Amino acid sequence: MSILSDAVRKTRATLADGRDLFYFDDNAQYVSGERTRRLDDPRPLSDRYAPVLDENGVEHPVTGPTMRLDVLTGEWIPHAAHRMNRTFLPPADANPLAPAKPGAAYSDGEIPDEDYDVVVFENRFPSLMRVPGVDDIETTFEDVDFWRVRPAAGRCEVICFSPDDQKSLREVSPQRMRTIIEAWADRTEELSALDGIEQVFCFENRGQEIGVTLHHPHGQIYAYPYLTPRTAQMLVQARKHREATGRNLLRDVLDAELRSGRRIVFESEHWVGYVPMAARWPVEIHLAPRRDVPDLVALNEDERADLATAYLEILNRVERFFPPQENGELTKTPYIAAWHQAPVGEGREDLRLHLQLFSFLRSPGKLKYLAGSESGMGAWISDTTPEKIADRLNEVAQ
Repeated sequence: MSILSDAVRKTRATLADGRDLFYFDDNAQYVSGERTRRLDDPRPLSDRYAPVLDENGVEHPVTGPTMRLDVLTGEWIPHAAHRMNRTFLPPADANPLAPAKPGAAYSDGEIPDEDYDVVVFENRFPSLMRVPGVDDIETTFEDVDFWRVRPAAGRCEVICFSPDDQKSLREVSPQRMRTIIEAWADRTEELSALDGIEQVFCFENRGQEIGVTLHHPHGQIYAYPYLTPRTAQMLVQARKHREATGRNLLRDVLDAELRSGRRIVFESEHWVGYVPMAARWPVEIHLAPRRDVPDLVALNEDERADLATAYLEILNRVERFFPPQENGELTKTPYIAAWHQAPVGEGREDLRLHLQLFSFLRSPGKLKYLAGSESGMGAWISDTTPEKIADRLNEVAQ
């Protein structure tokens, strides 16, 4: 049974090298089936799993990214050397996330159609990729028992929020935002069902300061074959809390923030936005559903509709957080928007869906650098207080 709204139609295509692509349409002509998207990809790309030739012309099986275990922290570290050659800040006429140009000859864009509403496709330069025929097993490295390696057998997808490369996500309509939410939920459900996947992460990097290499409005969806360190750490804390109280930690956090009220920056029928009591970033907001749900898939129709307007409101406040430029234009706030979802398997009942949106920018032109204490020791030092962040977010509400 599909979890998609009746107002959204999903159409699958296959790119020239075998990767999946999905159109998510809210345009009535496409939802009704009156029109359909272009499904063929004319590019002369070789199959991504085809054998490769070395410098001597000898054929070898294709290899995917691998992971090595950091025995000092217990964390898996993926190594994807092929990403060194990925697209970096291309000119406007070579944007691989833009729709195909009407009547143009072959161009190396990822979307075959000349327009789209929302589109999702497998990343051409993935950090995580399952290669057919390669078993996802741990092995030793250099004959050292405690050095462990395994394939990075996950999946990376790109989601394009708009065909307009001049737009940011905050500028899309509530209807289009709803379609994006539908796409996030659909991909979370399908990726969670893949063999070996332990966690699905939907996120957006916005701004060159964050590390964005393509300015087209887009996000990413990672399906990890392991629990990420952040989720594993939250799971430890949540289990300790449940053992001590019998309650869900994230539920109690939301209730405590609502009782305090001091850091609440947004409330609607189904969602609450707040600056967390121990916020670490110069700008940070958590957005959580009032109802206990593990992931985006579990949101009902009303919660998704409410989220569409709530999300845009939060993004607009973040954009107004800093004073405007001298010419009156808004100061573009770089940010990371990260959807924390419960794990696919064990620990699902202990965690709870919430968005963490944060920015490195501490004032216009000045970034919060992760220097010695943060990077070397993981010991965070904040340059402001959560209450000041909340006051400013409430001040710029319109």
